[in-house]
Amino acid sequence: MTHHAPHEQEIRAAAAHFGRRRFLTATGAAAALAFATNLPGTGAAYAAEADARKITENPFTLGVASGDPQPGSVVLWTRLAPRPYEPGNGMPDARVTVRWEVAYDEHFKRLAGQGRADAHAEFNHSVHIEPTGLAPDRVYYYRFRAGSWISPVGRTRTAPARSARISALKLAAVSCQAYHDGYFTAYKHLAEEDLDVVFHLGDYLYEYPVSAAGGVRNYTDRKLPAVFNRETVTLEDYRLRYALYKSDPDLRAAHAAHPFIVTWDDHEVENNYASDISEDHLPPAEFLVRRAAAYRAYWENQPLRRPQRPQGADARLYRRIPYGQLAQFDILDTRQYRSDQAYGDGWHAPGPQSLDPGRTLTGAAQERWLIDGWRQSAARWNVLPQQVTFSERRNATGAGYQLSMDAWDGYAASRDRVLAGAESAGVDNLVVLTGDVHVHYAFDIKKDFKNPGSRTAGVEFVTTSIASGKDGADKPANWDTYLAANPHLKFYNGRRGYLTVTLDQETARADYRTVAAVTTPGAPVRTAASFVTEAGDPGLKPA
Repeated sequence: MTHHAPHEQEIRAAAAHFGRRRFLTATGAAAALAFATNLPGTGAAYAAEADARKITENPFTLGVASGDPQPGSVVLWTRLAPRPYEPGNGMPDARVTVRWEVAYDEHFKRLAGQGRADAHAEFNHSVHIEPTGLAPDRVYYYRFRAGSWISPVGRTRTAPARSARISALKLAAVSCQAYHDGYFTAYKHLAEEDLDVVFHLGDYLYEYPVSAAGGVRNYTDRKLPAVFNRETVTLEDYRLRYALYKSDPDLRAAHAAHPFIVTWDDHEVENNYASDISEDHLPPAEFLVRRAAAYRAYWENQPLRRPQRPQGADARLYRRIPYGQLAQFDILDTRQYRSDQAYGDGWHAPGPQSLDPGRTLTGAAQERWLIDGWRQSAARWNVLPQQVTFSERRNATGAGYQLSMDAWDGYAASRDRVLAGAESAGVDNLVVLTGDVHVHYAFDIKKDFKNPGSRTAGVEFVTTSIASGKDGADKPANWDTYLAANPHLKFYNGRRGYLTVTLDQETARADYRTVAAVTTPGAPVRTAASFVTEAGDPGLKPA
């Protein structure tokens, strides 16, 4: 990757203020945050308020979103951006009052809640509302007002009460939406599905340059500004890139239709980074300034709660969201705490480095949190939404196979500990949800992947990308090899699309949804395959 000189100087100047050690202390994090982002302050010096009535252009160009449902609450999000493709979004450098409403009906005849909030310039005029006192497991509608402008209406749904015995829930899993690789047609179809919640498993945006024609979208009716035609490095870069992505009508439609539960992977910062180690081997102090900017922009642009707000270069994104007694969702972060990839990344034969028991994909604290949470779980299904392929994935038959060092295969001991933790906690019905690889996979998770006859410990549903990888193919070139080399792999498809999973008391059913093309808009959606796994008897069967 190439870095651009002005950005490099900016980051070096920042990094000079904080050595690596200072970054890893609370003081260092606060200092980095102040440098990279400026928190809204208090008192007379910070009292500048702009009159929302003076906003002369529609500020709701990036739509609305909701997320992280709880039984009595859900996060509501918007960002004021009359001119989203310009630094500053066409907004004054001052806070603006935004009004919000939650209603039982889409015409807002019966309100369930309303209030006011400040859209701070320091947060790029984004707003995160956490209304309380809502009823569990029901649909609500919401909107925002700024001056005379009214946002589009969003539809959301709260989670069921912790003790509720719900009969079923239907979720979708999505990941990897490289704008420059194609249209977000899959989101248009997802917006029309009947879903309780959507899990975004990472790569919401990509750091790579986007040309004036929008890459393979090949626009002829518009020209994107040059601010997008460079790699994202600074806070302004990342903020602008979210504006580009969120200006896509299909993505906006999906967010307006369903609550999202989000987690990140690598491209929200930089390809295949590991903790404070960059792909380009920048000094960690420099890279952490970039990471602080990326994490900050991510939080600003997602429907996340206050505990997820970054502190400098760190953010606690792993969290637990129960859905009654039917499901417990343990959302992982497999980027921020991981050991560096073994053997310099890429595909390699397993060896002492990748098998080293001291290596971790989750970090020790997150691993403990996960297993402790399983021990306390009374849920029928324990679902693990996370980023990279969990099951073993050999790229050749016979002894000369290689494995991906970026996936759980490169952190074998970490995977073994998680599986042992699930077994010791008595987790019978484990479902892993995965993104990252731009293909649909369905795996049986084996206790010992070297022994195909070993116990099946759970199932893994891997969703393909929304756009990354362009159109793809139903059977990629390595299709035969992968199915022969991995007997626990039950399905493999290389088109774009998404995954839906329906959970009930007896089964988890996965429907693999695909579109034939994303390089041209408007492709229809189809179900390429469906599988079920039965409660108490893990293992995939064609539905």
